[in-house]
This record gives sequence, C-alpha cells and structure tokens, in this order.
Amino acid sequence: MSPESLSAALLAALVPIAASRRPGDELSLTASDIVLERPRNRDHGDWASNIAMRLAKQFGTSPRELAQQIADELVKADGIASAEVAGPGFVNIRLEAGAAGALAKAIVDAGEAYGTNDSQAGVSVNVEFVSANPTGPLHIAHTRWAALGDSIVRLLLASGATAAREYYINDAGAQMERFGRSVLAAAKGEPTPEDGYPGQYIAELAKRVLSERPDLLDLPDDEQLAVARDQAYVYQLAEIKNSLERFNVPFDVWFSERTLHAPAADGSSLIDQAVDRLRAQGHVFDEDGAVWVRTTDFTDDKDRVIRRSNGEYTYFAADAAYYLNKGDRGFQNKIYLLGADHHGYVNRLKAVAGAAGDDPQKNIQVLIGQMVSINGARLSKRAGNIIEMDDLLDWLGTDALRYSLERSPADSPLDLDPELLQKRTNDNPVFYVQYAHARTHNVARNAADSGVDRSEFAPELLTHETEGALLGALQEFPRIVGFAAEVREPHRVARYLEELAGLYHRWYDNCRVIPKGDDPLETVHRTRLWLNDATGQVLRNGLELLGVSAPERM
Repeated sequence: MSPESLSAALLAALVPIAASRRPGDELSLTASDIVLERPRNRDHGDWASNIAMRLAKQFGTSPRELAQQIADELVKADGIASAEVAGPGFVNIRLEAGAAGALAKAIVDAGEAYGTNDSQAGVSVNVEFVSANPTGPLHIAHTRWAALGDSIVRLLLASGATAAREYYINDAGAQMERFGRSVLAAAKGEPTPEDGYPGQYIAELAKRVLSERPDLLDLPDDEQLAVARDQAYVYQLAEIKNSLERFNVPFDVWFSERTLHAPAADGSSLIDQAVDRLRAQGHVFDEDGAVWVRTTDFTDDKDRVIRRSNGEYTYFAADAAYYLNKGDRGFQNKIYLLGADHHGYVNRLKAVAGAAGDDPQKNIQVLIGQMVSINGARLSKRAGNIIEMDDLLDWLGTDALRYSLERSPADSPLDLDPELLQKRTNDNPVFYVQYAHARTHNVARNAADSGVDRSEFAPELLTHETEGALLGALQEFPRIVGFAAEVREPHRVARYLEELAGLYHRWYDNCRVIPKGDDPLETVHRTRLWLNDATGQVLRNGLELLGVSAPERM
C-alpha cells in the first residue's frame, strides 16, 4: 500500500464520520490534504497521521475521540493490520505484511519511473547556473553550482516540471576586450597587459589562434584584436563545455549575452525593447539625462540606472532584458544560482521581476551558495591562480566530487577531505551508497547461479523487522524526490540514499536470498529477490538524480 492509497483510505474513513457528525455538510478535503509521517520508533507502526488533531474542532469533538473513530473505520480497509490512537490524537497505522511487501514488485515493475511524481506538474522553470565568463577555464568555485544546478533540474523533471538548464555566456563587455588583448599580446610574444588575464592557458590559446590564423599579425591592428578575441573565445568556450561534459552536466541552452545587444530588423536590440517594456509597466523614469528603474518599489535598496546619460546601457539593462527573454521563451519561473559574492544581486533581480509584472516572491528564486575548499588541492599549472575543475576531476573523479558537493545544503560552507573521498570504505559516503547498489547486483548474480529467480512473489512472507524497515524507506522515495524538488535541495536525496544503503546492508546481514547449505529453495527466497532488486532500482534512480553512476561491480 502506497502513501497515496493510505491517504485515500483515511479519507474514506472520514466520510461516514463526517456524515454522522455534520449531517448535510460536504467534507471539503482531498487525499492530498492528509499528511502521513513515518514514526521514529517502528514499534508504533508503519505510518502516523495527525488528521484527527487538525479536524477535531471542525467536527465538534476532541482529537483523541475523533482519532479513535478514524481508527475504528480504518481497520475495515483492506491492507490495514491495525490502527491505534497515540498521544494527543495521532493515529498510528500498521499495514498487513502483504500490503507493505507488495511495494517491492511495484518498484521493480516501475523501474526507472519509480520516484517520479507530479508535484511540479504544470510548472515551467529556467535554471541558470555556472555562467562563468568564457575568458578562462572553470575552477573550484564553479564545481558546486554545476553539480547542484544540474541535480535541481533533474529533480524538477522527475517531479513533472518543464525545466531547462541554461548557461549565460558573458561574451560581451570589457572582460572580453581584456581577454582579446591578453591573447593578442601572447601571440606577439609581448607581456600580459596590466589588466589582462595571466596564465599559461592564454599562451596556449594564442598558439591555437596562430595555427588557425597564421595571417593574424599581418592584419590591421583593430582586426588583429577582433580575430584574436573571437577565435580564442571559441576555443575557450569549447573547453568549458568539455569540462562540464566530463562532470556529467549537460546544458539545454547556451545563451550568448551578445544576443541581447544585437539589433533586430528595426534596429532595436532586446535591451532597447526591455527598457520600453519596463517603461510601459510604469516603473521607468528619466532624471539628470539618465533612464532609471524605480526598483525601490520592490524592496531594492536604491533605484537603478538602466541607461546612463551618455546613452550607454548598464549591466542592469542586460539583466532586465535577459529576464524578460526567459519569460518570452515560456518560462514562468526563473532560478538563478549565484556565488557567495553575489548577495547584492538578490534584490536587484527580484526588482527586475517585479518591474516586469511578475511576482518577485514566486516567479524568481535566487540561490546563493557558499564556497568550497578541498584540502591539498593545488593551483592550476595552466592558470596559475585558480584550482581548475579538470584538475579536480582527474584527482577525485566525477562521482566522488559530485556526490560530496550535493550531500550538503548549498548555503553551508564545504571543506572536503580528498583522502576520505578516495577511500573504498564505508566512511566514504559515495562509496557506501554505490557499494550498496553493487551488492544488490552481486546478490542477483549469485541468486541466478543458485536457481533463485522472480517466478514467485508472496509479499506476506516479508515479515522480518529489517524487511519492514527497508520497505518503509523504499516507500518514502517518491515523497523525498518531490520535496527535494520543491525546496531545491538535492542533499535530501543523498542523505536518503545513505539511510537506505544502511537499511539494505542490515537486511542483507539478516535475510538470505539464497538458501543456506542444503536448505530447500522456497518462495520466501524468490520474494526476497524482488525486494533486493527493488532496493537496487531505488538506489540507481536516486544516484541518477544526483548525476552519479551506479556501478554493478566494485
């Protein structure tokens, strides 16, 4: 019996009670309004509900009296072994072994779909993350958002949302000119400009540019800079994409900032159009020759200049145009993942949403992440002043790095222990979970060699206390996924998987899938194989949501 079907049973139990206590009144309640919780002490049952405490006043009775009535009705339902009143009015529910155990087959039958839910159905979300300037390699500060952003999208998709991963390429403005001058200086054998980008990677880019354009230094000066900048930009962006691909982070959209500045057929750019649209909303005013947006209407600390008195647009103008463009592409909600040094952007971006006519509390979410450090990580030989993502991947591997970045809340600083992440012991969380998954496959392989298959399934035989605990955890997976998607917290899935792995290891130590010695092969062995395979499926589905592999052998 799933939590959804149990909620439906509770609702059905309430109907005759409501009819007797409130004749003529319709019960304005749905199954989704009935909250179920797992008791901390499994001796208290499989599930608990506080519905009696919520409705007692409405029903004109005490919580305990209503809880007893609910319990009396509930035990009449199929699959319910007992229902008891506890504390101030909780209803503790124990399922029949067969009803609880049936979940194992349901999970195996559902396969990769188990855990998916519709909690975010009808929601369209654009998730923008990483968005590093294409002027150098990705580094340690980008790894956390790459991992978390990708997993947030995976959770949203698993929960029924329409979601896209978006990378905003900052390929316009002063930093691109500095980048171009740095590459050109290296191509000419000159020192790095005072405000330029240092590092061996610049020399490597210059070498590639000269290989592609041997005529570079023969061009007029202004063309030299444009060619060096644009060609090196292509190479550097390709390197960024390759690093993210290695990190198992795909992007659905690569949005160029230049798009915002490019003139349309009528000569206006998306930024020009954005200013006009915000003015039409009534939030733009002119003062001292400049154009302003009255962002203080939306809790910003000051109004923002969107176009200076000299006619040049500010960065805020690009932010506004980009936000509006996301909405034009059908995304009603926008999530921005920004680094710890971007707190000042929160009110600014929310003000953009408000000025655009959206709800700043609903249609935009700005997540600020804390820094991550790794003991013993060395500065990049190529870049000189950063720790490159590629070096971290070579050192620690994608799985260990992703999982360790995703198992803690984004707003908590992280100091990772590389020695721990490389250990093949239970102290290493990613190894612990992956080993549990590999063990389910090892059990299945040994079962096949011993003639144990899934030709029989008798869920009422899954009566050992470790089986009840394991089934209870497996039942929680769809709820965990839905909640993690709602609060944008992939670490909830990671922590769940660690708990599930622990329950599986305890079950493995107590319940045999393969008969011992000369003991006969029985239905219980085949039934336990279903539970083993169901656990493997959930571990696999959970790791997939985190972008981490699920090895079959370790």
